[in-house]
Amino acid sequence: MPYRKMVFVAAVAICAIAAVAAQIDPRTALVERAAWEALGKGQARQAASAFREAIAADPKNARLHLGSGIAAMLERRDRDAGDAFETALALDPKLTEARARLGVVRYRMGDTAGAIRTYETLVADVPSDADAQATLDRWRREQDLHDRMQNAIGSHFTVSFEGPAEAALAKQALESLDRAYWRIGEELGTYPSDPVRVVLYTTEQFRDITRSPTWVAGAYDGTIRVPMLGAIDKAEELDRVLAHEFIHAVVRTLAARNVPTWLNEGLAAALESNDLEWANKLADKTRAVPLRALQNGFTRFNGDQAVLAYAASARAVRRLLDEAGGFAVANLLRDLGEGIGLDAAFLHRFQRPFTDFQAELAES
Repeated sequence: MPYRKMVFVAAVAICAIAAVAAQIDPRTALVERAAWEALGKGQARQAASAFREAIAADPKNARLHLGSGIAAMLERRDRDAGDAFETALALDPKLTEARARLGVVRYRMGDTAGAIRTYETLVADVPSDADAQATLDRWRREQDLHDRMQNAIGSHFTVSFEGPAEAALAKQALESLDRAYWRIGEELGTYPSDPVRVVLYTTEQFRDITRSPTWVAGAYDGTIRVPMLGAIDKAEELDRVLAHEFIHAVVRTLAARNVPTWLNEGLAAALESNDLEWANKLADKTRAVPLRALQNGFTRFNGDQAVLAYAASARAVRRLLDEAGGFAVANLLRDLGEGIGLDAAFLHRFQRPFTDFQAELAES
């Protein structure tokens, strides 16, 4: 089941339970109901605040810690989410929803071994959960693969690859990433301080592990993941793909949450290389694409739709960069990461309403 659908289903189900459950304080019941309703609407920040208030009044309620963890996940506060799920399980070890999400959080944080242990317990508790078993099997395959891999370590990146035959490619990737590190850092005025992990896969391994559409040339989920064949047959393509995914890593350091996809992907597409001619050629088709329609992930699109989504996003971000510079865009991201809404943050950083900017895009 897709993650956001899981959030909605859980929110509705547990909200219904909360409505009939006995509560020491009726006000706490109302706050809990409001928290779950906010989650159901995707309002993670409001939900997180409500769950904190409810937990203060009823700290041994495992459901409240579960909800707090889900809200933290939506805000990309994975460490807080993990703590909340662990607390929920300490209070109620049979709360399988918390265990399922704890596994996802550990995986997102790069603790694949911990995620596997969590799902092994989950599958033992609920052997009929076919989705959990499939996820566990996929994580085990990934762990087995990574255990066989070798590492090439640079100043800012660690590149994992499967065998000696790929050593030269790993070296090439490190050199390409280092060039991107300095170029993108200078453009945005920020440089990730922690080493970024990069994994090179075969095409089949990449599809199995990332579950990406066939048109995707790379992925970033805290780790840069790139298929070795097809996407990087040429040096220029290697540079482009790695730079694109590295930009996502930079965005994550500036704002771990609340970044609309058009801004995230647009920044990556606009700065992956110096050539934006491909996007400009699609100007007639992309003028009518409102950025509000590109708030969420592009993997829901087919190949042709994705090209238009990337082109519209790249042209929009390129205009922001040309008008105000990379520092302003980086500060916009910081504002979003701190929970400031897009309209307010955009007005503050670019001195004009977001609606006016989008209208100009439609006319240009």
